Formats: sequence, C-alpha cells, structure tokens
Amino acid sequence: MIEMHELRMGDLLLVQFDGTSREGEIIGLDREERKTQVQTDVQDFWYDPNELYPIPLDENQLLKFGFEKQDQPGGGVKYLKGPFRILISGKGNFSDFEMWYREDRRHITQPIAVHQLQNHYHGMTKIDLIRAVSAH
Repeated sequence: MIEMHELRMGDLLLVQFDGTSREGEIIGLDREERKTQVQTDVQDFWYDPNELYPIPLDENQLLKFGFEKQDQPGGGVKYLKGPFRILISGKGNFSDFEMWYREDRRHITQPIAVHQLQNHYHGMTKIDLIRAVSAH
C-alpha cells in the first residue's frame, strides 16, 4: 500500500485487480474520497489505497526513464539524465545512494520506489520524470 500524500499526477505504480498486478500511471487523484485514477495498458480505473503498490527502483527502471549508465572505478555506478545524477556504491545497491541536481544533493539511506524517485526528481528539477519513448 502507498500513502496518498506520496502520490502525484504522472507517478508510476502497480495496481492490483482481480489478482493481477499491472503497471500504470496516475491520471487522477481524489484525496477527499481517497481514490487514485490509474491508466494501465488495459483501462483507466479508480483504485483504493490498498490496491496500489510501489515499483521498486532498480537499474532497469532508471534505463526506462532514459538515464545513461556509467560504471565507476571501485564498482560504483553513476546514472545521468541531463544534469541530474544518481550514484550507487555497487551494482544493484539502491539501498544507500546519492542523487544530486546542481547544488541540491540528497543522500538516500533506504530502498525507494519509482514514484518516490519521480517525486525527488520533480522536487529538485521542477520537471516531471517520465518514461523515455521507445522507437519501434
């Protein structure tokens, strides 16, 4: 379950419906009714908070957002998207890492979800972090 106060329009998360999980994007928020409208590849639907789940942040998710990967000496990995940076100490270690944009630097000391990264990114850059469009 995800707390309503963490959610913003455009955030990505998992919805559970009829025992199936699907990834979707928030397209509507009704904080008074505690409902979240999510668009998936199947439908747009309003969900209760107990039907919403976080997508764990990992390298695959960063690459879907268009981050470039740079292996660092010593085993760390840096991910770049324009002037925004994420530095993890070792491959796949998203439980203790740094992110920065210009002079705004943040040290994250626990695993976070994709929607939380989107919110940090927006808070730091004032730009929404959206998925890169893949060419078919």
